[in-house]
Amino acid sequence: MKTKAAVVYEAGKPIEIEELELDGPQQGEVLIRYTHAGLCHSDVHIAHGDLEARLPMVLGHEGAGIIEDVGPGVTRVKPGDHVVCSFIPNCGVCRWCATGQQAICDMGATILEGYLPGERFPFTGPKGQYGAMCMLGTFSQYSTIHQNSVVKVDDDLPLDKAVLVGCGVPTGWGSAVNAAKVEPGDTVIVAGVGGIGINAVQGARYAGAKNLIAVDPLANKREKAMELGATHAVATAAEAGDLARAMTNGNGADKTIVTAGIVTEEIVTGAFENTGKGGTVVLTGLNKLSTTNVTLPGSILTLFKKTVKGSLFGDCNPTVDIPKILGLYQSGDLKLDEIITRTYTLDQVNEGYDDLLNGKNVRGVLVHEH
Repeated sequence: MKTKAAVVYEAGKPIEIEELELDGPQQGEVLIRYTHAGLCHSDVHIAHGDLEARLPMVLGHEGAGIIEDVGPGVTRVKPGDHVVCSFIPNCGVCRWCATGQQAICDMGATILEGYLPGERFPFTGPKGQYGAMCMLGTFSQYSTIHQNSVVKVDDDLPLDKAVLVGCGVPTGWGSAVNAAKVEPGDTVIVAGVGGIGINAVQGARYAGAKNLIAVDPLANKREKAMELGATHAVATAAEAGDLARAMTNGNGADKTIVTAGIVTEEIVTGAFENTGKGGTVVLTGLNKLSTTNVTLPGSILTLFKKTVKGSLFGDCNPTVDIPKILGLYQSGDLKLDEIITRTYTLDQVNEGYDDLLNGKNVRGVLVHEH
């Protein structure tokens, strides 16, 4: 079949809309009709070359839709099921899945290559074989993906909101709840309030943070953070550190979560300095894979017993946590509608990313037309 998709051919060039051929599902695979896709910063990292991926690639790794067809051996879903996609697949049997760490499932090793198991490329077009970002390619009307990448959700959930729980929401929420382990009474700093950071704010609030300081240079992001649970919102890390120390008898933050779009050495150092004795710094945002952006005084790390850790997907287990987080949305404990700034069509994908990079959006959502 044919499908319209947003493709990156060359790093640094605009995303192009292309009609591609799509092969149907084989063993363990499903055909999905995407209804919505989230515009997440990680796609920009591919388009700009910050993350080196195999090109050409169909972008999009935050997606929701309806299963149209299934291949042999598929047990997780059936045609007609509403699903949210998980940007890291989960096989259920590797060492990591088996120990409750689906976020680092071994199947995730090839998400920047973009092929399905067996080096299979369902997308083909003028430039040969096209990868799909995170084995999903949610900026396509249709895609053939592995059943390990989908999680069935309630039919009555609005997919235009549920789509965010494929990447941004659990990544931010889990960075606070799972990775930082925010506890009641904690003083918490969230550095960077985009699609990830706003959910770190929501997670930290729900987990019981007493003082919750959001840091972002943009006033619209600070306002949104205050609306969704921050107790304070400031423009700089220095202000956040001063606030945290003033609230804690000089100690500083118990937990600092770094969710900036591009994480620089300056940001990491600031987060480390703002975090007090026995505190934890969680690094969730990215930079180029080759960039060394963590250079810290090891003796202070030791003497103050600080922890610096990385977190992928908010340390979530998608098969459990995607339905759980959606349940919190249904009960009103987690806001999704309020973090969607604007919707776009597939043809407006470049405009959507310009808005993201210019700081206009907390989260943009792409609505597929069929």
